[in-house]
Amino acid sequence: MARLVVPIDLKKKPWEQKYPLHNRWHPDIPAVSEVKGGELFRVEMVDFSGGGITNKETAHDIKYADPSISMAPPTPRLVVPIDLDKRPWDQKLPLHNRWHPHIPPVADIVTGEVFRVEMVDWTAGSIKDDNSALDIKLIDLSTVHYLSGPIRILDEDGIPAKPGDLVAVEICNLGPLPGDEWGYTAIFDRENGGGFLTDHFPCASKAIWYFEGIYAYSPQIPGVRFPGLTHPGIIGTAPSMELLNIWNERERDVQTNGLQSYKLCEVLHSRPLANLPSPQGCHLGKIKRDTPEWERIAREAARTIPGRENGGNCDIKNLSRGSKIYLPVFVEGANLSTGDMHFSQGDGEVSFCGAIEMSGFLELKCEIIRGGMKEYLTPMGPTPLHVNPIFEIGPVEPRFSEWLVFEGISVDESGRQHFLDASVAYKRAVLNAIDYLSKFGYSKEQMYLLLSCCPCEGRISGIVDAPNAVATLAIPTAIFDQDIRPKTNKAPLGPRLVRKPDVFKCTYDGNLPITRNPSAT
Repeated sequence: MARLVVPIDLKKKPWEQKYPLHNRWHPDIPAVSEVKGGELFRVEMVDFSGGGITNKETAHDIKYADPSISMAPPTPRLVVPIDLDKRPWDQKLPLHNRWHPHIPPVADIVTGEVFRVEMVDWTAGSIKDDNSALDIKLIDLSTVHYLSGPIRILDEDGIPAKPGDLVAVEICNLGPLPGDEWGYTAIFDRENGGGFLTDHFPCASKAIWYFEGIYAYSPQIPGVRFPGLTHPGIIGTAPSMELLNIWNERERDVQTNGLQSYKLCEVLHSRPLANLPSPQGCHLGKIKRDTPEWERIAREAARTIPGRENGGNCDIKNLSRGSKIYLPVFVEGANLSTGDMHFSQGDGEVSFCGAIEMSGFLELKCEIIRGGMKEYLTPMGPTPLHVNPIFEIGPVEPRFSEWLVFEGISVDESGRQHFLDASVAYKRAVLNAIDYLSKFGYSKEQMYLLLSCCPCEGRISGIVDAPNAVATLAIPTAIFDQDIRPKTNKAPLGPRLVRKPDVFKCTYDGNLPITRNPSAT
């Protein structure tokens, strides 16, 4: 957390501040504070007129600028506050971790209004800033993700969004919660969720990241620093009962018959095929626990793990400032919920707990497009409910000019051919990148976590040329403090630099087989 060295009170005049301001340069103006080299510190300031220019619809304040006039801009209305010292169910507005149409809204907002939603990290503080990965190994995943909301959306006449409408949600601002400027990236134990490469990396592991403005660094992955493209991992509307029943029926079929009916590559069926409704770990916002209503909804409510027709856990890393999400409306009021804030994420979030997970806030503005589902969304399924959101990427992204790109094809580590399987191809691309980067002094766990959270770009580059799908993973070279490109000399030049310390790790105590790549060093 940055130390505040110059505070500003917008209700006070410049000369009444705790540290009076100055408007001249002179060597004898005394210092008001001291900072140390390398220290992250915060300086607050008034506008150049000292508050003389207001947001009133007149130019008289320009002509007759009066330094005594304060210029405090309107702040977004806080509709979902978070107290980080309280548990999810003890919050002023209790959180929820399931999708269901009968979870009541906690607040109303009007279209055009800028409002603020605060949220805990997706585990509600279960993962700590410490030097152990035991919290990762032992986490109860039945409780995630914790969402803020639902929020009912009304137009300016007080009429709620209706089923069949679209809600356009604009992200005006976002960031970590003040005082909680850190995050984590982790690999779950193979017996407890695993990850995309769980057959290669079965042990629970963790890295802690600290934020310096737009940049993140980790003591556990030294020599790496990059700007974050902060975004919500989850943003979605509530399903109708009809849509909820569709979800539960199709996901129950996958869990029951998946191994027999689908030809799945090993990386897929080594993880849970689906996460079905369960009262275990269930939180339903304002609905009181141990009531008949709670019991019924807990048995029906969908888990938040996958993205679906309502948006939800899409984990699109580019949904940052200036982005718009066009969400279908299935229930009256839309019942918007959001959570799972990420400081940064790589495409695919391959380690599963793979972004830089953090607490945070969103400042949002909504618009209702009446009848927008029929007008703009074409159902890709048997009912009008089989639609998906549209996402408009914002204009603010990190700029990188040089990338190292790794290719993967749909041939697995045993040499077995898969037919146009993009998952196998992307797995191969990620493994190729991990093995390559480990030649520069890093452990493979360090690189697995890094590729899950740094701003790398994943692509399906070929999906038509039978039998091989081709996937690529592009890594910005500027995030490293050394040149990682291939050279005529051995890599790296001179004695290989071993990057210490490593990520925090636990032992793997299960008996599931571990995949080895025969050609990897």
